[in-house]
Amino acid sequence: METDILQLSAQIGARLTALGAKVTCAESCTGGWIAKSITDVAGSSGWFDYGFVTYSNQAKQRLIGVSEETLAQYGAVSEQTVREMAQGALRAAEADYSLSLSGIAGPDGGSDEKPVGTVWFGWCDKHGNLLAREMLFLGDRNAVRLQAVCFALQMLLDGFLQK
Repeated sequence: METDILQLSAQIGARLTALGAKVTCAESCTGGWIAKSITDVAGSSGWFDYGFVTYSNQAKQRLIGVSEETLAQYGAVSEQTVREMAQGALRAAEADYSLSLSGIAGPDGGSDEKPVGTVWFGWCDKHGNLLAREMLFLGDRNAVRLQAVCFALQMLLDGFLQK
């Protein structure tokens, strides 16, 4: 799957280069894995300036403007939060596209409502298009995180960069 991630990152880079566009990311449960995957591609500085690792609620608020009210009402792992994360990262990085994710990678932290493996994703672009989606991944902590990175990149490529 890590080979798939490198191929996806290269395809994203090629598409962004063709568009003359930049991408950013706001990551929680993946801890910077998406930014690492993007920058594994030679030449990525042409289409990626920086991303945000917003593991805590405080970081989500301070760095990318997620509201305290959203976090209090819906929690960090929610549609509302990843929407605000994607929009906030896009603004802060002055990028053309952004993706965000927040989830419960485990082994602890899950609940009946949000079991381990629950990850919310957000994608947006500078034209105001915004998409959020919830996924439930199976496996240990590393497997959940790996699947989340792959899904986030695939949806960016298929959902936004093919328009």
